[in-house]
Amino acid sequence: MAKLKTNSGAKKRFTLTGSGKIKRKHAYHSHILTKKSNKRKRNLDHFTFVEKADFNRVHELLVM
Repeated sequence: MAKLKTNSGAKKRFTLTGSGKIKRKHAYHSHILTKKSNKRKRNLDHFTFVEKADFNRVHELLVM
């Protein structure tokens, strides 16, 4: 049987950490930034983790 491939869209968007969590970027930080406040843009700049509800779905795409 052939090897299963990792989803190429997922590998560009998510990173597995050493502790097993999945890091992701915030949405709404790519364009139309002039109307957003500096505080809002600054908070969107940081990485965060995938929520528990979505973890299994994302993990399946990454670890195939």
